[in-house]
Amino acid sequence: MSTLQLKLLLLSFVFFHILHLATVNGVAIPTQGKGQWQLLQPNIGIVAMHMQLLHNERVVILDRTDFGFSNISLPNGTCRHDPTERAVKTDCTAHSVEYDIATNTIRPLFVQTDVWCSSGSVDSFGRLVQTGGDSDGERVVRTFHPCPTCNWNELPNRLLVRRWYATNHVLPGGRQIIIGGRAQFNYEFFPKKTSADFSTHFLPFLKDTADKLRQEENNLYPFVFLNVDGNLFIFANNRAILFNYRNNTVIRTYPTISGGDPRCYPSTGSAVLLPLKNLEAESLEAEVLICGGATRAAFFRAGQGTFLTALNTCARMKITDQDPEWVMETMPGGRVMNDMITLPNGDVLIINGASEGSAGFEYAVNPVFAPFLYKPNEPVGNRFEELNPSQIARMYHSTAILVRDGRILVGGSNPHGNYVFKGVMFPTELRFESFSPPYLDAQLSHLRPSIVCPNNQSYSNLTYNQSFKMRISFTDGTVAPDLVSVTMYAPPFNTHSFSMNQRLLELNNGELRHSGNLTFEFDVRIPRSPFLAPPGFYILYAVHQGIPSEGIWIRLIREENEISTQLLN
Repeated sequence: MSTLQLKLLLLSFVFFHILHLATVNGVAIPTQGKGQWQLLQPNIGIVAMHMQLLHNERVVILDRTDFGFSNISLPNGTCRHDPTERAVKTDCTAHSVEYDIATNTIRPLFVQTDVWCSSGSVDSFGRLVQTGGDSDGERVVRTFHPCPTCNWNELPNRLLVRRWYATNHVLPGGRQIIIGGRAQFNYEFFPKKTSADFSTHFLPFLKDTADKLRQEENNLYPFVFLNVDGNLFIFANNRAILFNYRNNTVIRTYPTISGGDPRCYPSTGSAVLLPLKNLEAESLEAEVLICGGATRAAFFRAGQGTFLTALNTCARMKITDQDPEWVMETMPGGRVMNDMITLPNGDVLIINGASEGSAGFEYAVNPVFAPFLYKPNEPVGNRFEELNPSQIARMYHSTAILVRDGRILVGGSNPHGNYVFKGVMFPTELRFESFSPPYLDAQLSHLRPSIVCPNNQSYSNLTYNQSFKMRISFTDGTVAPDLVSVTMYAPPFNTHSFSMNQRLLELNNGELRHSGNLTFEFDVRIPRSPFLAPPGFYILYAVHQGIPSEGIWIRLIREENEISTQLLN
């Protein structure tokens, strides 16, 4: 080899490694890959239409009872009998299952009433409270306790009116508010504590945002977030309000989203509350991001066999600004029925959906297989990255959730009125898979922290404004102390492209102190108010240079006397 050839070889080697390095605050780190997919189960027995992660590391999944027979039998000869059922009168198959993350196994659950297009959230004791649905399930409240043998408990007529396509949110006091639903321009609470709770509360905003032309609606499953002042941000169709649910008052009306296109069901996009930061500041900021959706009339045209191109825009707004305005951004491609998952490092994963059509049975074509990664802290125009694609179409009735180890579990897709496995473009989908975001790439393992204390077995009970010590460790010495943060994640109830109650908070943490070989200790402070984080179970992550640890469960409580309250109360 000549001297010139050797120099060229060395230059190419250096150039290759420069291309594979990035900087974070001046610290060079390897660039991340494009993520990895893994098939977990070829058949979980039901369509994953609704999903919720619980603090016992199980995922509760539901489809609907009027599909016909599912692909998984109920145990011990148990059957569901319903003479009014449209599909089958006697059904010995399950329409809800529990997925065990650690063992990758499925346990069938029994649900009697129809949960189709229902809503839900987890209460402060870790119990899943699931509300409404269709037909005999429209006024039912169902509860599920996290235990190895627990099953659904169904409470008929606990809802005042039919709740179908409604949205739930946990409130600072621990109760849930249930907002809207088809032809329901009102809200109610669960559980009901005062005499006023036994009446619905009219919300004109929901009526005003219903598209009556062609009966498209476009205001179902409204996007609801708890703002930092304790009021609710409610987005329906193409506009939003800040709402005081305590006295039924609209505090402010936000600008109509730029372009005026709808973003809620059936013109289904998705939305997240971006991570809450600087939690000890006197004045806090909150920002909402809405991505995807369908143009007005897309639902109507899809019914005629014409599939309009999905929206390729995102709208971002600081909802706490004095004069807020939507800032528009462009995704790598159009997307409808997309899910948006907030990742432990504050990035947002946009996943599932189609590029043409709208939500509805047989109403969309051209699935989008590749997730988009949105990096909110990057400059506008440099925030999106297209990741590795799945091989499975995830269309109408698909779901996605974040789990403690940082993966995304993905399931569902059934754009048909029943289970249909043959002779259609997009068969009923029972496969269950995971997506590992780029931060889980093996080449980044030396940057990944491990939480030593507190440990994941404790479900540490923490109170508001409490400080505690966290200890983390690394596998080698590539540690940038100034690039360590701690985040706290509320696992959401996911259905129809919206993750109810999802929120991520970046906690205030102190300076890192060496406490052993490659081990560091520092102080962390819990948020000061339930306006920022309602009571309940959260996943706590340590994040180093954008790479999150495996999370641990904690429980945030309002008062000391809650510690002794049992989950089954």
